[in-house]
Amino acid sequence: MLARHQDPIAAIATAPGRGAVGIVRVSGRGLAPFVQDLLGRALQPRQAHYLPFPDAQGQPIDQGLALFFPAPHSYTGEDVLELQAHGGPVVLQLLLARCLEAAQTALPRLRLAEPGEFTERAFLNDKIDLAQAEAIADLIDASTEAAARSAGRSLSGEFSKEIHGLRDALIHLRMLVEATLDFPEEEIDFLRKADARGQLSNLQQTLAGVMQRAGQGALLREGIKVVIAGQPNAGKSSLLNALAGAELAIVTPIAGTTRDKVQQTIQIEGVPLHIIDTAGLRESSDEVERIGIARAWEEIAGADAVLFLHDLTRMNAPEYIAGDAAITSDLDQKLPENVPVIDVWNKLDASTHQPPQAVAGHEAVRLSARTGAGLDTLRQRLLQVAGWQQGAEGVYIARARHLEALRAVDAHLMEAAAQLMSDGPALDLLAEELRLAQNALNSITGEFGADDLLGVIFSSFCIGK
Repeated sequence: MLARHQDPIAAIATAPGRGAVGIVRVSGRGLAPFVQDLLGRALQPRQAHYLPFPDAQGQPIDQGLALFFPAPHSYTGEDVLELQAHGGPVVLQLLLARCLEAAQTALPRLRLAEPGEFTERAFLNDKIDLAQAEAIADLIDASTEAAARSAGRSLSGEFSKEIHGLRDALIHLRMLVEATLDFPEEEIDFLRKADARGQLSNLQQTLAGVMQRAGQGALLREGIKVVIAGQPNAGKSSLLNALAGAELAIVTPIAGTTRDKVQQTIQIEGVPLHIIDTAGLRESSDEVERIGIARAWEEIAGADAVLFLHDLTRMNAPEYIAGDAAITSDLDQKLPENVPVIDVWNKLDASTHQPPQAVAGHEAVRLSARTGAGLDTLRQRLLQVAGWQQGAEGVYIARARHLEALRAVDAHLMEAAAQLMSDGPALDLLAEELRLAQNALNSITGEFGADDLLGVIFSSFCIGK
C-alpha cells in the first residue's frame, strides 16, 4: 500500500451545487479524538446525532446529522465520519475547512481526498473488489434505467461471483495439470481419469455465457454512436427530431441548412444510442458548408453504425442518383468493413415511388420522419445492429477492459484445448496457458494489479467517492 493511503482524507461527498442535503466525509484510522475536538463530544457508533457543527470559536456553522462508523464496519474499512448538513455550497465548504482546521492538532495528516479515493480505499481494504468499485461509478453515470439496474447487479457482486466461479474451476484444472507435471514417474493418467477435457469444455461454455452477458452490459454502459448521413434535404434533421421526440435540429426546405453536427442521446429498450445529425454530403463552394461536410465525414469515420438516408421523392432524378452513388463509393472507401450501413428511404408520405426492398444485399428501411411511419422498424433495426438481445436477463454492467480480459481468457483456453486434444500434449505449455487465463480473470476483480491501472480507474470518479 502506498504512503498516501495511510493519510486520513476528507471531501464533500455530494454533487456540486445547491441541494436539500450535503455531506462532508472524513475517513482514516483513529478518528475518535478528531471527532471529539471537532464536535465537542463523542458519537455512538452507527447512530445519527442531531447537533450543531461549531466553528473554531464555538459558533454554529450549521446544524445537522453526524454519524460515526468505526473500522472495519464502514464504506472504506477505516473510521468514517459523515456530517450531513444543508446542501449549500458555502456551508459545505465551511464545514470542510473546519475539518481541516480541527485536524491540525487531533489529525495532523488529514488532507483533501483525490478523485475516487474513498472507493479506492474500500477496494484496498477488501470491502469490495475492483469490478464492484467500477460498478459504483457506472451506477452514478448510468444514463438509462436498464444501465442502472445492471450496474446494481455488478455492485452486489453478481459479475464478480461469475468470475470467481470461472477462476475456481480454472484453478482446479491447473491443479490436475501441475500434478501431472510434478509426478511424471506415476503411471496414473491424472488428466484422463479426472476428465480434464470435459472440465475444460465446461469452462469454455461457462465463459461464453459470461462473455455474452458482459457484452450486453458493456452495450448498456457505452451505447453506440449512430451517424445520420445523406445528401442535403433528405430529411436527416427531421429523422433526428423524430427519434429524439423533440425539435433539436432546424428543418427547412433550403438545402444545406445543417452546417454542423447536432447530437442527442436516446434510449431504445434501455440501450443508449448517441444519434448525430450531420451536414448534407455534396460538393459545395460555400466555405462554412464545406467545413460542416468535412466534420460530417469525421463523425462518419468514428461511427458504430451509419444511417444512409435516401429521399424517395428524388429517387429517379439523375443528379440525385449520381450523388447517392458518390456517397456510397466514399462510404465503401472510408468505413471499416465491420461498421454497418443501414439504408433508410425517407418521405414515404410524400412519394408514390416504391422504394427498393434491399440495397447492396441489405434490407432497406422505409419510413416517414414527418408522420413517424416506419420509425419502430428502424428502432428495432438499430437494436439488432447494436447486438442487443431482447429480453436478456441477468445482465451486469461491464467495461471495455472486462471484455478485453474475457477475450484473452477465451484465447488462452482455446490454446489449452488445442494442446489437450493433441496426441502428445505439451503439458508445460498447457499449464502456462491455464496460468495466463487465470491471470486475465484476476485482472477483472483486482486479485492483483498494477498501481497505474488503479490510478486510471479511480481517477474517473468524483471527489467525494
